[in-house]
Amino acid sequence: MLTYQKYQSDVMKISVVIPALNEEGIVGKTVRSVPIAKLHDIGLETEILVVDNASTDNTSKEASEAGARVVLETKRGYGNAYRRGFKEAQGDIIVMGDADGTYPFDEMAEFIQPILKGDAEFIMGSRLKGDIRPGAMPALHKYIGNPFLTWVLNALFHTGISDAHCGMRAMTREALNKMDLKTAGMEFASEMVIEASRKKLKIAEVPITYYPREGESKLSSFSDGWRHLRFMMMYRPGPFLLIPGAIALILGILLTAVVMLQGISRMHSLMLGGLLLLIGYQMLLSWLYFGAFGAAYGFSRSSGTIKKLMNYHSLEKELFLGVVLLAIGIIIGLNVLYNWSIGGFGPLYQVQSTVLAMILSILGIQTIFSGMFLSLLLLNKEDKK
Repeated sequence: MLTYQKYQSDVMKISVVIPALNEEGIVGKTVRSVPIAKLHDIGLETEILVVDNASTDNTSKEASEAGARVVLETKRGYGNAYRRGFKEAQGDIIVMGDADGTYPFDEMAEFIQPILKGDAEFIMGSRLKGDIRPGAMPALHKYIGNPFLTWVLNALFHTGISDAHCGMRAMTREALNKMDLKTAGMEFASEMVIEASRKKLKIAEVPITYYPREGESKLSSFSDGWRHLRFMMMYRPGPFLLIPGAIALILGILLTAVVMLQGISRMHSLMLGGLLLLIGYQMLLSWLYFGAFGAAYGFSRSSGTIKKLMNYHSLEKELFLGVVLLAIGIIIGLNVLYNWSIGGFGPLYQVQSTVLAMILSILGIQTIFSGMFLSLLLLNKEDKK
């Protein structure tokens, strides 16, 4: 019956991994909803693994009594719990889902069919294409948060899915190993989809029923949403920082240069040009920070441009450049101050020179401290050279 080629002649094992934090009263029901007999009928040996993420109630006891193997993960976090569960799981196929009764584990045999048929290596459930029961998903999540974050994920990583944060998923063991997942918190859900797309895994979506949870929700809408967005920024900082930063920097340089060359006192235009220049420069530095962090701490997804820039990174050169810019700014500023003093500290007519001194001084300070910060981020990487 099985067509998952590697296991046609062997017994295939499926591991159901369920993270749980203080889910007493529902985790047992969730475990018992896994259709072990139905999965056995299609040739699958089932393992149910509950990862107790440092619960303070009887979650572990209830899960064990329901027939699950319980593993304790003391480091709190959605990603920590799943990574521990995946490490302990022995299955050839891994299914994941929450312990709160929201996901239809009883539909698991149908859910994993794309893998069994060889049509997929990674399956995403889709609540938005399925049936969301009344009260199961807040309107803010259903109509704003989830669609927005899914749109950003699709736009940046071309995943082509409809529900990026559905927690019911399935994958082959080989697919899981290829993804090489690292994150600890809620951003783990985004990392999994991004890595599946990057590794060019065959992805399928299966519509599912989504039920109201039993018990108090552990989600924090804005905090969790920000973690997903922040993680996507780290993976691809270009659209968030490089492009707008480069535009602001170029506009700032052009506007400042035009006003300076005209020799006409246009205070507002000059201030706007300087502001755009400084904002653009800082955004480009932040783009480098995100890329350096990804390169240094195991997220080797940085663009080729960032990697080349990191190869040319030198604290000494950046400190030298920063000191030169700062020194020029200070010299120009002191000259303005001198001319102002010999004029009796009357009206200040050297507006352009004053603004130029300010811009150069700030650029110098930004360059000095950015060089120090980049060196700090890259210490771990440089030690391994």
